[in-house]
Amino acid sequence: MLRLTALLLLLPTLATAQGLPALHDVTGVASDDVLNLREGPSAGDAIIGTLAPDAENVEVTALNDDGSWGRVNTQERSGWASMRFLARQAGQDDGVLPVPMRCFGTEPFWSLDVTASGLTFEGLDMDPLETSLAARSTARGIPGRHGFAGWGAQETAGMHGIVRREACSDGMSDRHYGLSLDLLVSTDGGLSQHAGCCSLAP
Repeated sequence: MLRLTALLLLLPTLATAQGLPALHDVTGVASDDVLNLREGPSAGDAIIGTLAPDAENVEVTALNDDGSWGRVNTQERSGWASMRFLARQAGQDDGVLPVPMRCFGTEPFWSLDVTASGLTFEGLDMDPLETSLAARSTARGIPGRHGFAGWGAQETAGMHGIVRREACSDGMSDRHYGLSLDLLVSTDGGLSQHAGCCSLAP
């Protein structure tokens, strides 16, 4: 009985737990100061960058073990900022496909913009493709996995993707992301498959 009671007490906490990645705004920093980005999750680590006292849309992709430091991207690498000075933006639902977001990959380079109004794919060896965002889904029984589909003006044109909330590296820098993407693009030229990372930051 005690175990059941303890579990019931935990359920509200589990249901409202907020996952990553998520956008945050800098808060509590004096107007003449900056928020330091450090090499590691500690005030003793070297400073590798800064955020303005009014910086917005800061994407936190991971937390350290006790949740006191958040990992964010700066320039071509990742740094750590104190979560005391980062406030999560309201209205971010971990249970649905994150929109908007920008995805990208290499070999060859490609990019995908996902907005509420549609999908835009560009690749070095392909013509740009714009489609609707016609369908969204969330995996049953597997948290943090979302699907989407879009269709273009031609019957043969379309995109299908699976987004996962997991660590992702672009393979070109020391930046770390919190979303990965597997994407199928269908055109007159056939079917192509792409894998890469996604970012919430504008």
